[in-house]
Amino acid sequence: MGLDKIWVFGEANGDAVASITLEMLAAARELADTVEVFMAGDGDDYAEELGEHGAETVYSTGDLDGGLQGVAVAAAVANAIEEGDVDAPDAFLLGTTQDGRDVAARLSVKLDTGVITNCVALEADGDELIGSEPVFGGVTDVRTKNTSGKPGIFLIRPKSFEAEGVGGAEADTEDLDVPDLGAVGAAKVTNSHVEESDGPKLDEAAIVVSGGRGLGEADAFSLVDELASTVGGAAGASRAIVDAGWVPYSMQVGQTGKVVKPTVYIAAGISGATQHLVGMKGSKNIIAINKDPEAPIFAVADLGIVGDVHKVMPALIEALKSR
Repeated sequence: MGLDKIWVFGEANGDAVASITLEMLAAARELADTVEVFMAGDGDDYAEELGEHGAETVYSTGDLDGGLQGVAVAAAVANAIEEGDVDAPDAFLLGTTQDGRDVAARLSVKLDTGVITNCVALEADGDELIGSEPVFGGVTDVRTKNTSGKPGIFLIRPKSFEAEGVGGAEADTEDLDVPDLGAVGAAKVTNSHVEESDGPKLDEAAIVVSGGRGLGEADAFSLVDELASTVGGAAGASRAIVDAGWVPYSMQVGQTGKVVKPTVYIAAGISGATQHLVGMKGSKNIIAINKDPEAPIFAVADLGIVGDVHKVMPALIEALKSR
């Protein structure tokens, strides 16, 4: 392997490690001899799961008492490296999430190194890491590396890698001292909203049913909800109907929304603009329903149904419920 050590930013959803963290660990294991995690909170709570996925050590800040993760984590990591408490890694991997982007930006300033964003693939070039990022709406990829001579920071798009445990032993844990944060450390998270859902999360569902402008009107989105519920999946949407106010932004699939990679993706009334394809083309099986036989979505579909969604979907729902 070309790289000696990679640090992965760890995030958690309640008591479990976030899927983006496990995805990045899978990538890091293939690129470096040593993989370690840095995170906010108590690393002991997640050491077993992180070790199962290949992390050897977890560096954590402890309870931040409502403080912003980005502020504390970036300051603690930079301080540990500058003080010689830890050896700097060859590269940092962080998820393209709210906290991941915040930590990356602040760490970039403190370490005076660049951030390579929106990576969907990584490769080692000797002791340097190269990230591939889609451009021009996903039409092509560019390969970029950090040439500053300092550890590169790479922001990874969710679902770019497959999370898979390797049966590793529980990771060791070490504390990261958080230095005086000054005025910026006074900011606190006073409340957070977790969107309620009856089914699986959109970006984690094995089956996703998405609707687009071809549904005709907002009320017709109920067909998407019903089909998703019938198959135990999650409902998604194209940017067009999110912009139109039919459904909330949290349901948007695409370049500026969520990236999904389910076993089955059903696109109902979605033409297949590049912006949308970027967010779902990695799905294992794609089923498209559209009355326009020339719709671009059919170019990526494994199964295409040329027909009116208002006739096809009710028939499909009825057939599934009767089984």
